[in-house]
Parts: sequence; structure tokens; C-alpha cells
Amino acid sequence: MDVIQSNPDILGGTSVFKGTRVPIQTLFDYLEEGSSLDDFLKDYPTVKKQQAISVLEIAGKVVSSKDFKLPHETAP
Repeated sequence: MDVIQSNPDILGGTSVFKGTRVPIQTLFDYLEEGSSLDDFLKDYPTVKKQQAISVLEIAGKVVSSKDFKLPHETAP
């Protein structure tokens, strides 16, 4: 996972694209709003396309894992 970095000295430990100050969440916000990956990359040129693709692949693996539970499924 050398595409994601979390450091207390960078945005208070928010997960960012490694080597940048761009939060990972920003990519998902863009996609949720209907923007394309190219739009995101144009607005955040410090993020490399392969970094963004790797993050999406990681997210896909997490949510397709048989151990993945939605937050409301784990609440008591």
C-alpha cells in the first residue's frame, strides 16, 4: 500500500495520496458527485493516475471481501 500515506504532520493524519497533501476522500467525493477520474486528476495534478487507480482497486477489494460489513450491520 505505497500509494496511501497517513502522517500526523500531514493534514492531522488524514489518509492522503503518498507524496501529496490530497486526501483520499477527495477522490471518492469527486466520483460521488459524478465527476470523472480525469476531472479529479486535472484538478489535483500532484496525484498520478496509477495512484488513483490503485486506491480504487484497494477500495474494490475491501468492499468485495466476504468479511466486509456495512456500518449498520456491525452495530449492536
